[in-house]
Parts: sequence; C-alpha cells; structure tokens
Amino acid sequence: MKQYILKRIFSGIIVLFGLSVFTFMLIHLIPGDPVRIMLGQRATVEQVEQLREQLGLNKPLMSQYLTYASGVLQGDLGTSLKTGRPVSTEIAERFPSTVKVAVASMVVAVIVGVILGVLAAKYKDTWVDVSIMTMATLGMSLPAFWLGLLAILVFSVKLGWFPIAGGTGLRDLVLPAATLGVLLSTVLSRLTRAGMVEVLSNDYIRTARSKGMNERIVLFRHAFRNMMIPVVTIIGLQLASLLGGAVIVEQVFSWPGVGSLAIQAISSRDFPMIQGTVLFLGAIYVVVNILVDILYAVLDPRIDHTVKREGV
Repeated sequence: MKQYILKRIFSGIIVLFGLSVFTFMLIHLIPGDPVRIMLGQRATVEQVEQLREQLGLNKPLMSQYLTYASGVLQGDLGTSLKTGRPVSTEIAERFPSTVKVAVASMVVAVIVGVILGVLAAKYKDTWVDVSIMTMATLGMSLPAFWLGLLAILVFSVKLGWFPIAGGTGLRDLVLPAATLGVLLSTVLSRLTRAGMVEVLSNDYIRTARSKGMNERIVLFRHAFRNMMIPVVTIIGLQLASLLGGAVIVEQVFSWPGVGSLAIQAISSRDFPMIQGTVLFLGAIYVVVNILVDILYAVLDPRIDHTVKREGV
C-alpha cells in the first residue's frame, strides 16, 4: 500500500509540473501587454521598458519559467502585477471563503443526492423512481448561473429572506451553497440509484430481508455500504472542483473565493496571479484524488490486498 501511495504522489507531481508549464506558455501567448495595462496607455516607452525590466518580463521565456519554478519550490508563487501583494497571500485570504461554500454545498448535495438515490432504488420503476430521476435529469441540464439568478430573484428580491450578494456571513452562504448543492445532488442521486439497484438484487440482501431485518438497516448498512466506492469517488472529485472555486456561482453571488480571484486575474492579465491560482487549483485536485485513493482501501480492504498482491 505504501508503494501504491508513493506512486500516486509521484504521478501528482508530474501532473503539477505539466500544468505549470502549460499554463505558463499559454498565458504568454494571449495578446496584450500586461505592463501597458498596468501603466495605462499614456505611459512612455521608457516607463514601460523600465517596469518590464523590473518585473523580469524582458527575459527569455525559459529564464522566466525557471525563475518562477524556483520560487514555487520555495513556497513563493510570485507577486501580483495588479495589487503588488504576494500571490500566496491573496489566495490564502480567499481560500477560506471557497472552503466554506464548498463544504456547505457538499453537505447539501450528499444529503439530498443520497436520500433521493436510495428512495429511487427502493421504489424502482414506480412513480417515485420516475419522478426523482426526471428531476435529476432536469437538474443536470440547468445552467448554474440561471439557477443562481432565479434563487436571488425569488428568495432575495421577492421574499427578502436572504441578502442578494456580496457578503460572507451565514445568511449570505445559504443561496450559493443551496444552488451548488442542488446541482451536484443530481449526479449523486443518479449514481446512488444505479449502484443501489445493482446491490439490492444480490442474494445477501434477499437473505437479510427474509430474516425480517429492518428495511433501513438493509438499505444503509448492507446495501449502501457495499456501493460507496463510486459515490466516494464522485464526492471527492466534486469537492475538489468546489474547492478549486465554483467560478460561475461565485461571480453570480459576488462570493470572494478563489474562482472569482482567478477571473479577475485573467481580465487584468495578471500573469503571476493566473499561474498561482491555476497551480493551486491543480494541487487541490491532486491531493483530493490521492486521499480518495487511500479511502478506497479503508472502505474496501480487498483493494489493499490486491495492491499488495500485484505490487502496485
């Protein structure tokens, strides 16, 4: 198992290296001069060249990348061209807000998605199943920005229950978390339903029911536990995506997270901030995926035995 984890960590490092190179090259191909954007169109050529030299943007791309990579290895993501503050500081200030909305959204998604999925499987091919799956399919087709704007219109403008946008308090969290949670629950409900239908057809489930075991124990202790791996996988990937910043919802609700920070950096051609946020989001994906792989072995010991036998 130790070799398995080390292999996953090594693969993650390779992914992050490739991501840093790709991002660095891509943003330098975008038209426009960030120095000219910073100084404005009235800046003289001498001022532009002086600032470009000061920021190291007049050096060859390879030299710029090596300087950047060396700083990253020392924990330095660079300095924002727009604010003049360290990129790591800007991300650290925004990340708690992203964690807050991500965790709240996942709680909503897991509770709603799992319960609806189990109910749909229990009442397979009945009106309950058809209704839940129809709502799930409809929910998957709804754009996040549309649902967010609808939530603002109904619950903020019409009913006045929640603030429209811009805050970071508990009441401000409800609408963005509910919007993301409902959208994510559609995927979880369909996956849970498919897994439960397959597990409920096994002989040990019929045996448990024939012994008069409580239906809730059959559903959640025996059936749901044995199909948790695909559910844990999708939860891990969705959580990684949310921690990376739900850009659209953050923009709709003016939520000060990492996603909105990345959008602002792109619009202002803030190279260090773009590179820093993308690398940070990539690192989150890698770490969460490694944790999910480890959780596999906890949920299903057979995976650990298979890894040891195959020498992965």
